[in-house]
Amino acid sequence: MSHTSTQGGHSADILSHTEAGVTTLTLNRVDKKNSLTTAMYTALADALELAQADERVRVVVFQGHETVFSAGNDIADFLKAPPVSPDVPVFRFLRTLSTFPKPVVAAVCGPAVGIGTTMLFHCDLVYAGDNAAFSMPFVNLGVCPEAASSLLAPQRMGYVRAAEALMLGEPFMAEAALEMGLISRIVPPTEVNALAQRQASKLAAKPTAALREVKRLMKQGQAAQVAQCMAEEAAVFGRMLGEPAAKEAFGAFLEKRKPDFSNL
Repeated sequence: MSHTSTQGGHSADILSHTEAGVTTLTLNRVDKKNSLTTAMYTALADALELAQADERVRVVVFQGHETVFSAGNDIADFLKAPPVSPDVPVFRFLRTLSTFPKPVVAAVCGPAVGIGTTMLFHCDLVYAGDNAAFSMPFVNLGVCPEAASSLLAPQRMGYVRAAEALMLGEPFMAEAALEMGLISRIVPPTEVNALAQRQASKLAAKPTAALREVKRLMKQGQAAQVAQCMAEEAAVFGRMLGEPAAKEAFGAFLEKRKPDFSNL
């Protein structure tokens, strides 16, 4: 079975290709650094739901470009339709990904900003280029993290390193991500997508029921906690968008000036 399709929206910003049991979802908006729009989140959530329902699909791979994984939210699109309710496409995508029962592999090169990093907490295998730069700069925009990263980052990275990543919002490179256990392996950027495909093919050759049970058993201990954390983060995120710090941060971004939080 092999087919390629464009998911969602009016463009080819998300490409979906299924072959030999592996569905590959490619962020394909390189001219905008693969920044994510509402239409792209809808396409990703739709593609995951299709992959979950299709028995022929055994593994899902996320990939970007060898120069950039994702710059996070497209700010202009984000401000047109801010995620102020838990039902919006971005939170639907994160819920679908966090509960996806089949193996998920990610191939990450270059910047992985905001959700470009937090979505990786829900992937089973993550391969990174030595040019990968991870960052979760939510606080710099006057908002809180999402994707249950306020729970999962301290667990995975240790509290003080998570605090540095989430409170300062500064990037950390592939070597640090490997040491923290956020990624599985580092290779040259030109080899990342091929490595992810090889590993996905190995997974696709294994008994599906066994893989699903292994994943379920590893995750079941905190599945409810992750869902609860995601819901709370979504509610807080929505509230904070309307508060002065976020308004100043986004205003400064659009006006290309440095934000001033001295009175906030």
